[in-house]
Formats: sequence, structure tokens, C-alpha cells
Amino acid sequence: MFETSPKRKQERAILIGLEQDGVSKWDLRDSLDELRELASSAGATVVDTVTQKLQKPTAPYYIGKGKAELIKESFAERQVTSVIFDNELSPAQGRNLENLLSRKVLDRTQLILDIFAQRARSREGRLQIELAQLQYLLPRLTRMWTHLSRQTGGIGTRGPGETQLEVDRRRVQERIARLERELEGVRKSRAIQREGRKRHQWPVASVVGYTNAGKSTLLNLLTGADVLAADKLFATLDPTTRSFTLPNKQRVLLTDTVGFLRKLPHTLIESFKATLEEVTEADLLIHVVDLSHARVDDNIEAVNAVTKELGAFNKQTLMVFNKIDAVENPELISAYRNRFRGSVAISARSGEGVSTLVQALQDQLASWRLRSRFRVPVSESSLIAEVHRTGHVLDLHYEGDSAVILAHVPPALQVKLGPFAID
Repeated sequence: MFETSPKRKQERAILIGLEQDGVSKWDLRDSLDELRELASSAGATVVDTVTQKLQKPTAPYYIGKGKAELIKESFAERQVTSVIFDNELSPAQGRNLENLLSRKVLDRTQLILDIFAQRARSREGRLQIELAQLQYLLPRLTRMWTHLSRQTGGIGTRGPGETQLEVDRRRVQERIARLERELEGVRKSRAIQREGRKRHQWPVASVVGYTNAGKSTLLNLLTGADVLAADKLFATLDPTTRSFTLPNKQRVLLTDTVGFLRKLPHTLIESFKATLEEVTEADLLIHVVDLSHARVDDNIEAVNAVTKELGAFNKQTLMVFNKIDAVENPELISAYRNRFRGSVAISARSGEGVSTLVQALQDQLASWRLRSRFRVPVSESSLIAEVHRTGHVLDLHYEGDSAVILAHVPPALQVKLGPFAID
């Protein structure tokens, strides 16, 4: 979509945001700044940013029609090729705007999907992003899918009264079903790989964080991996798992995951479930935060929101404040470390503080070197399920109305299981 080459002129885009009731000017500005970064990551040059104050979006054009016509008047002078809206547009709004503006109209979701399409390298990544794109575009079909070949059907499958739009919609639905089947195979394959790792009884730490927080740089530093680490949003999409040995000889598997984002499209989370399951199945989350970012708290909350949606929010978590070499006020570092007890501050680029991080990681995973035995009443089914979900069960058998469990469990769960511990 925004892909550039010597033979193709670079896209020139105008960004549009809406100052609605309940949204402060600061929030809108930060959201548009991030949209500008996304557009640049996709390969576009942003020539202007336009905002309008409305109580709520208008049904036909999202912004006012008069405002849209004023924006159109500036196209020729600025050689505008694309108009990008900060929020998701309805199918009708997108269609009306393209007819009015006579330019390519995108919203934030389409822009993110386009970046993912550019970055995906593995077969799994390509399947996931194609599925997300089709799920997003299905309700927006307006005779734009006649180029797709039919995956199924044939003689007798098309009624005499069926329109071309219905044919196109069915082709997309068939393609979505095929992609979902293929990704289900990927998910099963990943589950088998995880079971193989569990047999080694090595804890798995998943590196999560806002996009461009420095996750891949940290993984490269600790494990010598060769993951692409660039100063741009969504530099890497495909998960990477590498083994790392702590000073006490404890082996741990570190997994780098796709970066999170405010307003991360739900279709994207659904499509990347096979990848994001690495987060839900991890024994420890390493939450990397760019401490030099202007909206640190918002970024932390955005990551927490996604982990909540994935059902991984209550997992044992090590907070890592990165890019301290770019922080001008040292008191800011102390303030966040005091606020998040047990956190560490590092620079993954220079290596500063990494030895402290390794020690903190060793402390967090100390319980994985200890075998614990518990006698849990069968009535505590949710607790038994949590042992399976967040620990490594080495042995399980039943004695009367109790489950006797031998397992490695993280510290937080050990506290819960304290009343049921057996020497």
C-alpha cells in the first residue's frame, strides 16, 4: 500500500483527527503523533495534520462535509495522494470520503495492517496478516474482490439471481475459512513445541512491551540472537525464542513477541492469537518500557490492556525500564523504580544495567529450581487449574478427595498454595 521503490513516487499523506467530547487536546495530539510515526513506518511522507472539534463523528463523512471539502482544496498544491484518519472509519464513511475526496482514504486500522503486511516474513506471519486484512475488509466490499480466485464452489453453487458483490463476498469468506484452518494447524504445532519445551522443565519468559520499546534489542543483547532491531514501529512481527543461561546455571527460554499499541485493532489480536499464545503460555512476562517516551504511563496501560484481553495480566511480571541513556532527568528513573517494586532500569543499546536485570531475572525464577509438593482438595478446582496453567506439573495423583501435586510453581502461586504445602 505504501511500499516505495525507485519507480514509484512516495505517498504524500494528510492526517486527520477528531477532537471529541471526552478526548483532551493532549490525548489527540499524542495519538496523531503516533499516527505520524505509523505513516512514516509505512513509507509515507506526512504533509499536514488536520483536526476538527465535534461532539461525535458524523455518520456520512466522520468529519463535517464542509471540512472535507476544504481539505480537498489543498490536495493539488501539496500533491496529496492519501488521507489517513486517526480512528476506524465505517464502511459507509470510507466509501463517501473516497467519492468526495477522490483520493485514497485509510484509517488507523488499515495503516497498521499495511505495516504488518510489509514486515511479515514467515509463512505464519503472512497467513495471520492476510486473515486480519480480509476480516477487516469483508464488510467493506464494493466490487473490489473480483481478482480473487474461488477456493471452492463450482457448477451448481451460484444461483441465477446472485450479484457480483455476493460472489466476491463468498470468495473472501471461503478464503478466510481456509486461512483459519491453516492457522489452527500452526496453533497446534506451536502447542506441540511448547510441550516439548516443558519436558525440559525450563521456564519460559515472554518479552512484551509497547512497539519500539527495545524488546528485540534486549533479546539480541542477552542471547546473541540476530533479530531485526530498528528505531521504528513494528520492526519485527515473527516471534523468536532463544535459550539463555543465568549465572546460577538455570536455563530460561526468552521469547520476543510482536509489539503492542494503543488502539491495536481487535481483528489483529484475533488473527495473531497463534503468536500471542506465547504470552499466555509464558511462566514470566518481561515488560519492557521505553522510559524516554513522553507517555510512559499510557504505554504501560496499553500493554496491560492487551495482556488482559489475552488472559495473561496476572502473570508474574518483571518490569524493565529501558532507554535510560535517553532520559534527561535521573529522578524520573528513581520515581518509576520506586513505583514498581522489583523493577530494573537499563539501556539495552549500551548494556548499562543489564547485569542488574540478569540478577533480577534469576531472583524471579529462583522457585523453578525447587520442587514443591501440595495436597489440594478437589473442591479447589480453580487452584488446581492454575497450577497446570502457570506451573510445571511433574507428578499428579489423587488420594481420596485431594490432588497430590509435585510441581515447579512461580512465587505468587506458591503463596496461594501455602496452606496446602507438604514437606
